[in-house]
Amino acid sequence: MVIYALVAILIAFLLDLLIGDPQDWPHLVRAQGTLIRFLERFLYKLKNKREGGAILVFIVVLVNAAFFIGLAIVTWILSPWLYLAWESILGWQVLAARSLSRESMLVYFALRDKGLIEGRKRVSYIVGRDPTSLDEEGVTRATVETIAENTADGIIAPLFYMLIGGAPLAAIYKAINTMDSMLGYKNDKYLDFGRAAALVDDYANYLPSRLAALLMIVAAGLGGFSTTEAWRVWHRDRRKHTSPNSGQTEAVMAGALGIVLGGASSYGGREVVKPTLGDFRRPIELEDIRRSQKIMWLTTLLMLMLIIALRVFLLLVIGSDVPSL
Repeated sequence: MVIYALVAILIAFLLDLLIGDPQDWPHLVRAQGTLIRFLERFLYKLKNKREGGAILVFIVVLVNAAFFIGLAIVTWILSPWLYLAWESILGWQVLAARSLSRESMLVYFALRDKGLIEGRKRVSYIVGRDPTSLDEEGVTRATVETIAENTADGIIAPLFYMLIGGAPLAAIYKAINTMDSMLGYKNDKYLDFGRAAALVDDYANYLPSRLAALLMIVAAGLGGFSTTEAWRVWHRDRRKHTSPNSGQTEAVMAGALGIVLGGASSYGGREVVKPTLGDFRRPIELEDIRRSQKIMWLTTLLMLMLIIALRVFLLLVIGSDVPSL
C-alpha cells in the first residue's frame, strides 16, 4: 500500500496541475459546502450558538471520515488498482495549486491590462476583504497574502495529510478548512456559531503551516530571494498575525520579497487593522504577484521531494514485502 499511496499522491498532483478545478465539474469542496449549509440551517436555530456550531463540526467530520475511509477500505479490498484510482481522484480534489496560481494571475493581468476597477473585481474572488477601498498596492498586497496563506492550507496541508493518512485524511482536512472558510468569521452572526470550526481549523493547520514556512524559506533561496531575510522576518513576525497559522507563511513571504504585508483592511464594512509583517525595503509592486507565485511553486516542489524521500525511506525500512505496480 505504501507504493500505491505514493503513486496516488503524484498522480493527484499531476491531475491538479493539468486540469485544476473546472467550474462546471462536480467537486469535493462544493459537496462539503452543501452539507455544511444544510446543517447550518437547522443547527443555527439552537439557542446556544457555540453548542450548535460544535455539533455541526462533529457531524461534518464524522460523515466525511466514515464516507472516505470506508471507500478507501472497500476499494483496497476489491482491487489495489481501484484503490489507486480512487486515492488519485480524491487527492486531486483536495489540492488547489493550479487554482491558486490561475486566480492570482487573473488579478495580475486585470491590474496590468484593464486597470484598478477590474483588479478589485478579480481580487474579490479570492479574498474575504472589501476591495472597493483598495488601491493598486492594496490589491497586489491582498493577492500576495492570499498566495502565501493558501500555499499552506491549499497545497502543503493537503499533501501533508495525504502523506500521513492518505487522501481520506486529506479530504477530512478539506472539510475542516471549508467549515472555517464558511463559518469562521468574527462577526455578529458567526462569532459564537463559527468558533468551533475556527478552533479545529487552527489545530489542523498548526503543523502544516509551520512545515510550509520552513519549506518556503528554502524555496526563497532557490528562487533567488533572500533566505536570510525570510528566516529573520519569520522568526520575528510569525506570531504577530491574528491567526496562529497564517502569519507563518505570510511572514516568510514578506521577508523574502522585502515588502510589508498586513495593515488595515475592510471586512463587511468594518475596518480590521492587522499587525504588519516584514520590513519596508521597497514599495510593493505588481510583479510581486509573480514573485510570490515562484516561491509557491518551489515550495510545492520541495514538499513533493520530501514526500518521495520519506516514502522511499519507509520502503527501505519495511523491506520488499509490498505489492509492486
